[in-house]
Amino acid sequence: MFHPSSFLGNVVFPPVTQVEYASEAVKRGTCAVGVKGAKCVVLGCEKRTTLKLQDPRITPSKICKVDNHVLLTFAGLNADARILVDKARVEAQSHRLNLEDAVSIEYLTKYVAGVQQKYTQSGGVRPFGIATMIAGFDSNDTTPRLYQTEPSGVYNAWKAHAIGRSAKTVKEFLEKNYEENLSDEQTIKLTVKSLLEVVQTGAKNIEVSVLKPNEEIVQLSVEEISKYVEEVEAEKQAEAEKKKKSRE
Repeated sequence: MFHPSSFLGNVVFPPVTQVEYASEAVKRGTCAVGVKGAKCVVLGCEKRTTLKLQDPRITPSKICKVDNHVLLTFAGLNADARILVDKARVEAQSHRLNLEDAVSIEYLTKYVAGVQQKYTQSGGVRPFGIATMIAGFDSNDTTPRLYQTEPSGVYNAWKAHAIGRSAKTVKEFLEKNYEENLSDEQTIKLTVKSLLEVVQTGAKNIEVSVLKPNEEIVQLSVEEISKYVEEVEAEKQAEAEKKKKSRE
């Protein structure tokens, strides 16, 4: 089937339809959120409900460790993400082996975006149906980094961002609630709170990882996430009661 805008004449290029399809796959993927704090960066994502007969221990996480100082999460096709994450890991290890230094977050983002762009114009392949968020810290630097790449190969740096299902709603929430120099607790709480805008089933369907400079990556347990969910719900209830009293 031809794209409606394919018939534009000899000198006008139509949109790259396969890239549009890849972007649509991203919009249908589960939501992922990234938030930078003063001394940490947090990635959170919506987790699909585990089927009754599925083994949750073997189900892969949507927040992937690329290197000791780099995390990557994604929205879109899981199989495509597995290939792209493997490529990113090989590049990170190759950089460490050849240059005896950890890869910078921006360099790795450019590499991932470059691979995505290459797959939009190479023969015999299709674009990756995922968008990624890459977070971490550069060597000897305590400044948190957060980048996003698109199926087209475009990348941008962000203070806070969301991709995937209902990303527009979550981004609007982040724009209203994000502040500079958030503490670690505030950063985690904002990540969970933003995910609750689209996740209706609570902590069991939320995944959160925290990265700090020169420290091990921390993946929060369901119990830890539940505490933040309870705090957020208590705040919402108190705010609703306050509004109700003001109307009376």
